[in-house]
Amino acid sequence: MARKTKQKEAIVSVLSSAESPLSPAEIQTRASLLVPSVGIATVYRLLRILKENKKVVTVEIPGESPRYEISGRAHHHHFYCRDCHQIFEFGKCTDKIEELVPKGFLVQEHEIILYGRCPSCAK
Repeated sequence: MARKTKQKEAIVSVLSSAESPLSPAEIQTRASLLVPSVGIATVYRLLRILKENKKVVTVEIPGESPRYEISGRAHHHHFYCRDCHQIFEFGKCTDKIEELVPKGFLVQEHEIILYGRCPSCAK
């Protein structure tokens, strides 16, 4: 990321202020509100650079396109609404992860994704 541009600053601002992981299209839509000239190619190019520099992480939901969030945030997990396809974050995590794995296995990290319906869709 040698040069700072208004487009890059807008994209980083969108990612930094997001309350949940965003798709490239969502990033582009939000960034273009700040800088109308932000194109989807710019979003993909900057996401690649940010990933290489470990500034963003990919959130993978099986069957969905990857979404991205700023790295270095506190440990958290995700809830995927099957109706509206939004991803919500939650911070709660069980202290008993190690009890879920077979004897002799060593847990080094984990990711939990819950699936269901968000409050709006459950109505």
